[in-house]
Amino acid sequence: VLNTFLSEVVQLSLPEEQKVSITTVTVGLSAVLTCAIQGTLRPPIIWKRNSITLNFLDIEDINDFGDDDSLYITKVTTVHMGNFTCHAHGYEELYQTHILQVNVPPVIRVYPETQAQEPGVSASLKCHADGIPNPKITWLKNGIDITPKLPKQLTLLANSTELHISSVRYEDTGAYTCIAKNEVGVDEDISSLFVEDSARKTHAAVANILWREEGLSVGNMFYVFSDDGITIIQPTDCDIRRQIKPDERIVGSYEEMCPRGEGESTQYCIWASAVNVRDKYIYVTQPSQNRVLTIDIQTQKVMQSIQTDPVPVRLHYDKSHDQVWVHSWGDMQKSLPTLQVITEASGGETHHTIRTLIERVDDFFIPPTNLIINHVRFGFVFPKSEPAIHKIDLETMTRIETISLKNYSCIPQNMAYTHLGGYFFVQCKVTSLASPLTQIIIDSVTDSVVGPNSDVSGTPYISPDGRYLISTDERGNMIRVQTITFQGKIKLKFDLQTNLHVADLAFQTSFSEGNQYSIYTTSQSQTDVLYVELSTGRMNILKNLKDPISSQDWPWSSHNRIVMDSGLFGQYLITPSKESLFIINGRQNILHCEVSDIKRGNTVVWVGDV
Repeated sequence: VLNTFLSEVVQLSLPEEQKVSITTVTVGLSAVLTCAIQGTLRPPIIWKRNSITLNFLDIEDINDFGDDDSLYITKVTTVHMGNFTCHAHGYEELYQTHILQVNVPPVIRVYPETQAQEPGVSASLKCHADGIPNPKITWLKNGIDITPKLPKQLTLLANSTELHISSVRYEDTGAYTCIAKNEVGVDEDISSLFVEDSARKTHAAVANILWREEGLSVGNMFYVFSDDGITIIQPTDCDIRRQIKPDERIVGSYEEMCPRGEGESTQYCIWASAVNVRDKYIYVTQPSQNRVLTIDIQTQKVMQSIQTDPVPVRLHYDKSHDQVWVHSWGDMQKSLPTLQVITEASGGETHHTIRTLIERVDDFFIPPTNLIINHVRFGFVFPKSEPAIHKIDLETMTRIETISLKNYSCIPQNMAYTHLGGYFFVQCKVTSLASPLTQIIIDSVTDSVVGPNSDVSGTPYISPDGRYLISTDERGNMIRVQTITFQGKIKLKFDLQTNLHVADLAFQTSFSEGNQYSIYTTSQSQTDVLYVELSTGRMNILKNLKDPISSQDWPWSSHNRIVMDSGLFGQYLITPSKESLFIINGRQNILHCEVSDIKRGNTVVWVGDV
């Protein structure tokens, strides 16, 4: 009788046209999602995201369910995009779906900021814009729109992201403004071009060109760490600009850069990992010396050695807090792994490491920044042999919570992150031949496991703009390409069968279409490099780039043949073989040159404009 009474009293309804509601909000503003379920004696409304109930979680930015049970997000970011559902407590079968779309005003970078050219040569001005929806780009010269009637020597390439002048004339001198616009905002920046013959160069241009001609420039170079020391390579003309030999002295201590080991007849270097710190310094680990060296990019000298825990194998530069994180193994059996931090890394003073209190560290992951996301607050640590991930506050260097992966028997091996929907993709370790190579998804809004990434397995890589997820599965001979939409949905784009056994992967900005990327992947055992255009799936194989360094000769990671790109505007990539380096021209997708006699050059840093 009581049930009958209750069912008569609680009558809920949701109009058909309101079953799905779309809300679009600009990043940084607040959003209110109101549940349209109506009825007498309506029970409290329950809100969910990815099947996780939000009402009782203590979530920053989602904290007020209002008098009418609305969901209130105080400061919307791109991680909030995606689906939220609401239903009345106890009546789950009647629910409303809210799709939250997040718009982002454009953010742009131009390159170069200034250049000096002589008449008759070609010049390129580039403008990279990120935003949601994709921004539209226009160019002004000295304040006047040049897009409507382009002179014949000017061409706009890749959705206007590149302005190419085939043969510059004096009258092409000017300030070229790139303007990127979408429905929620606009951003602009100036790239200046000076055209002057040798006799009439402006002071700025003279300084610029002299600097270049005398080889004094220290930027736009690959710094390669090999057995023979440090080789600084200018990729355009495959020119070795400087070689720092193993016996060169460290400025701070006057020790040798790579001291000779006991009983060794030749003096050589052992490196594992290096990072670029704001184009001012390079930090590089010497695992057999239990230390990190700093190289001053301006003077191209080794400045300081910083003692670390034994066998430092991996560095990460956290730009948001100007910190270099150091992961050490303790010994070659990885029995005493630790995490240390070098603070104020871009400062010129004497540095030392700070020990974190996080023990038994198998590996760690700090999400990268990009044009839209310029601050990262949290990192993640993989505890040794445990199905869990520790979330750490990068500022205080302390653990704030542990996310259990026990339900999936997942011992984390690698992670990747997209700010579109705020998803972390975790690759689980293979514990036996029978164990499935799953990848699981964690939602950063709730710090909860959403579930497996369908049947995808392998190592996850995310494109710099967060829009592509590439997974390389060595066991299944598969490369899977998924896209993350502006609604935070993960969709399969295509699969590629390959027996490459991928060692490493790099993204290259497209030269033919704006907001697109290609990938280059190297092999752990083969001599080929695979190129894939992500928007079309078009493939190419660069053949015979000689044998990679053997896994035995590269104990520091599974990336025994790295491939390194040259930044947002670069067109060159570099990959080492056992005893040489190959430079790839990404614009033409061809092998550019080989630099010989460089052994085990598998630690590389790109240094941009300095």
